[in-house]
This record gives sequence, C-alpha cells and structure tokens, in this order.
Amino acid sequence: MNSKPILVVAVGGNALLKRGEEMSCANQIKNIAKTTSALAKLNEKYRLVIVHGNGPQVGLLALQNLKSAEAPPYPLDVLGAETQGMIGYLMEQGLQRVLPNTHISTVLTQIEVDVNDPAFKNPSKFIGPVYEKSEALNNAEKFSWDIKPDGEHWRRVVASPMPQKIVQLDAINALLNAGHIVICCGGGGSPVIRKENEIVGVEAVIDKDLAASVLAKQLNAKDFLILTDGENVCLDWGTPDEQPLFDIRVAEMGKYTFPPGSMGPKVDACCDFVQETQGSGHIGSLHRAFEIMSNESGTHILF
Repeated sequence: MNSKPILVVAVGGNALLKRGEEMSCANQIKNIAKTTSALAKLNEKYRLVIVHGNGPQVGLLALQNLKSAEAPPYPLDVLGAETQGMIGYLMEQGLQRVLPNTHISTVLTQIEVDVNDPAFKNPSKFIGPVYEKSEALNNAEKFSWDIKPDGEHWRRVVASPMPQKIVQLDAINALLNAGHIVICCGGGGSPVIRKENEIVGVEAVIDKDLAASVLAKQLNAKDFLILTDGENVCLDWGTPDEQPLFDIRVAEMGKYTFPPGSMGPKVDACCDFVQETQGSGHIGSLHRAFEIMSNESGTHILF
C-alpha cells in the first residue's frame, strides 16, 4: 500500500478557461499545460487527487444542446458527466507529458445530494459564459433560465445542492493505493439521489470546492488545497485596506465574511475540512502549488 499522505487539490475554472476567453479546445489545452506543470511536483510528496471546475464547459454544452434542432436538451447531470470525461481526458494528457512514468486515471464520479436541499428552490451556481445584462435577460426569457449578476456582467445560475457522499469512493481509494494520480469529482461530480435501490441523476451542478472538501474528509486526506487566481485570502479585498492572510486558525477565520460568489465557498470548504479532520487547508495561486505546500506562499488554515 502507498504510504504517502493524501492531498486533495481543487483547481479553479481559471485553470481551464480564463474569463472572456474563447471556449475552444485549443485554449483549454494551453491553459491545462500550465496547470499540470504546477501540479506535477506535488506528486513527489503526496498521493495526489485532483478535482477541477466545469462552470464554463457545462454552460457551453447546455447552450449547444439548446441550439440543436435534432434532439431535446440533455439534463445537467448528464452534461456534468460529459465534462468530467472531456476535462479529465485533457488533464490526463497534460500530466502525462510532465510525468511520463506515472499512472493517471480519471474516475467518472457520482455524488449523492439531498432531494429536499433548499438549493433546488434558490439557484446560485454560475455556469456558462458572461453576458451583458440585455443579452442575459433575452436568454433568460428565451430559454427559461435563472440569471444573476457576476461582477460587471451577468450569467446563468442553476441549483447547487450540498454534496453528501462520494459514490465511487472505494474505486478512488484503490487507485490511490496503487500509485495513481486520480482526477475525480470533476465539476463537483454528477449529482444523484437515491430512490429505494436506484441512483437517479438530478438537474443541478455541485460546487467543486465543497465536493472536494467532502472527498478530502471521506479519503482521510492530510491536506486540502484550493488553487485560484489570488496569492492569498484577503480581508477587505480590492480596497485600500486589503489585508492578506497567511497562517490562521479555523476559529479565527470563522469570524470573517467573504464574498459568496468567489472566495466565500473556498474558505467555507477549507474550514469545514479543517474543523472536521484537524488537518490543514490551503488556498493560493494556481501557479504556486508547490510553494504553497512548502509554506512559502498562500493562506494556511490550521486547527
């Protein structure tokens, strides 16, 4: 059995497509090459588990579905499964270029949610590209979307229930013990509910940071790392009083509030992991993954 500690890494959507960038396969391959180079060094010290976002990709697939005259639209859980395959495939290739002698596997992951989760009545998860307000309103009317402002622009929002249980947990554990880097729970996994002895998909997209936190807890991971745009979590971000956080106890972090559409879910996911496991949570720049885990960069949330 592999004795290295487990590290779960949640990679933000900027690792795959930058805001406003054309949603082409070529751009995704280019961005993934930068991401995989940053992640490769971590494999030396940890059993590495990678969770990625899929907001732009699942939104693009949903748009393509709506524009097809040949078939009715596919539900979001199925589109989520499609993005897990697509992005996992591209990430596997990117990692294999830097780590040619390493086994890398993508696990198509289902995650159980509660059918009574209030999120189904209050859509909040951004998917797809950004729009000017007038175009967003037109799409909302045309396609029966829910929309919300996202910074200076507008985007489609969908239900985002809380993840409860990783269905493929045993398979992920087996691959880790066999020495594989595992890519799983992509885009938060495909949301499912149990109906008696049957698993059934539901129309939603799970937040990938919260899914990664649940995964890290259920794998008994030692560390949980969230990679994003910024070097640190900051108090009063974007103001003259901006203050970066470095090493901070989870109890103190709980005293602060962060924006719900950006840093809030990341801080919540890390704090939840630390509180329940007494492990360590880390948040920092996508391109400084190794430095973060060497305590030379990032924000570190400690028990």
